[in-house]
Amino acid sequence: MADGPRYQRIADLLREEIRAGKWKPGDRLPSHNELADQMQVSITTARNAIQVLVAENIVYTATSRGTIVRSHEVLESVVTNHIRPDRPPSSHDIFVEIARAAGREPSKQFSARMEPASSEVAHWLGVDKDSWVVSRTVMQYLDNEPWSWEVSFYPRDLAEATGIDCPHDIPEGTTRRLADRGFAETAYRDTVVARPATAEEAAVLGVATGTLLLDHLRIGATHERITRVTRHRSTAARNRLAYELGDDPGTDIIRKTLGTPLPPANSHSFENSLLPSSP
Repeated sequence: MADGPRYQRIADLLREEIRAGKWKPGDRLPSHNELADQMQVSITTARNAIQVLVAENIVYTATSRGTIVRSHEVLESVVTNHIRPDRPPSSHDIFVEIARAAGREPSKQFSARMEPASSEVAHWLGVDKDSWVVSRTVMQYLDNEPWSWEVSFYPRDLAEATGIDCPHDIPEGTTRRLADRGFAETAYRDTVVARPATAEEAAVLGVATGTLLLDHLRIGATHERITRVTRHRSTAARNRLAYELGDDPGTDIIRKTLGTPLPPANSHSFENSLLPSSP
């Protein structure tokens, strides 16, 4: 190992082993105790070495599984797909559809609660501050790796009328649930920004504080009212957002030219109004 602090030299060695393929995405690295024994160093030195790789987003830590090598595959999401009127019926939501199309295994952790609307949420939904809203939080995983953090807010009366206030995940997704209960969304406003992760976001997503995130905010509405606001946060380096706008013939030409149903696209920071009538 090269000169430098012992923890840095161990981190350098592990990094090179990962790059050489000794440790593949999803593999568990030696525990702190195992690494300390192998390298003849203290547990503190071993822990510090692992933290270097965590800060570089090469590995992440899972309470029940230890230190896991991250995947570097980029997942592309065509974020207009789920609002296309010709989207085939499915018992799964859009995240599951996209993940399986990419050959990845999706899983989720879900929670829901009633809470008073913050000033920010009240502004987005067009309701009074501190009025009751339903929040639905989904932590999404690909091959057990933390992938994205999604929090959606709904006006209380709408959530109760559509069953979105239920304490479990809705397999087909809330967009279809709203439509099935007579509240089909007809317009969306999306804002996508790239920014550093806060300490809270870093802890939830298993990345280093300051890691560049994509913060995607979507506000949905019917002709009569705002129905929801969804905030979706994911690591920018491993996620790519694509928008398909226009009529079906034009969209088909683009897809056929690119030769894939999920066309490559660069990540963008912009605001755009999206209408399902113009998929």
